[in-house]
Amino acid sequence: MKQKIGEEESVISNELLNSFNAKDKQELLDLLNEFILQSYKIEKEFKDYKALYEGVIEIMPQAIWVFNDNGSIFYRNTQAKQLQEILANISDFPQEIDYKKKTYLVQGNVLENKQIITATDITVQKRQERLAAMGQISAHLAHEIRNPIGSISLLAATLLKKVDTATKPIIFELQKSLYRVERQIKATLLFSRGLNITRENYCLLDLQQELMMIVDQYTYTKEIFVHYDFMDSMVNFDFDLMGIVLQNFIYNAIDAIEDGDCESGEIKIWTEKKEDELYFFIQDNGRAIENKNVLFEPFETTKFKGNGLGLALSLQIVEAHGGYIELFDEEKKIFKIMIKQ
Repeated sequence: MKQKIGEEESVISNELLNSFNAKDKQELLDLLNEFILQSYKIEKEFKDYKALYEGVIEIMPQAIWVFNDNGSIFYRNTQAKQLQEILANISDFPQEIDYKKKTYLVQGNVLENKQIITATDITVQKRQERLAAMGQISAHLAHEIRNPIGSISLLAATLLKKVDTATKPIIFELQKSLYRVERQIKATLLFSRGLNITRENYCLLDLQQELMMIVDQYTYTKEIFVHYDFMDSMVNFDFDLMGIVLQNFIYNAIDAIEDGDCESGEIKIWTEKKEDELYFFIQDNGRAIENKNVLFEPFETTKFKGNGLGLALSLQIVEAHGGYIELFDEEKKIFKIMIKQ
């Protein structure tokens, strides 16, 4: 009986197929072909979208991990592979983690049974927060110190008029030390408050004379020769602030000579002008630069003297003049300062 039913169904199917004429068969084949083409198109679009979102994830500034519900890794971008070790230190979300001298904000979320973890580099933000806090503290201390230093300076000036000739060198050294403290206070306040430059036309030789006077107010033990080669021309800048810039570089050069192995020191400072750009060059034969990457970092210093604000403030001043500072020749230890005219 079953065999008979099967034979009857086969006969019906054949009859149904035979009932299609050539036109119907072609239409059916065309529909099948269109269906296959659309399937390939959808598959290609899916692959393109997958490549697109993976590309987007790759260029995002965060490290991204996606985990399955069993804890296995479903996806991670290149940054995540490089920061894989920090996952071992995660205890909660959100969390800040220090890793290889950088700070990362680690956050987590769950979406469709997948856990997503991101790590964002917030080193710059944390540094800015620390600098802001240090700037506020430094400014407060500078204000507190300024008043007694002013009083001591006044007393030293009065005392200088009353002591004998043999005692005067001691007062002079006291005044030099006070000048150093006042310079640190001024730099701290300028750095914390921000800059306001006032441009006027000045002769470069006047700036040279100012620097020669400034060097005489600095204390050092070795024999140091400072060579100036300034153009006799009028330039446009903030005289006082550019004086601070060059003063900082000269004092750094003196300190490097004092800390170096040379028996005597030599500092060269010269100027050049090209169209609307004015250049200052400073060179010394003192101790070599230990780490050029932190030269202009605030509160970073390898010197026994100073607070690490000199070059940071100098960079602020020069940038306010539309210029830049660079280590022009590391081997010969030549710095280049450019300001726009």
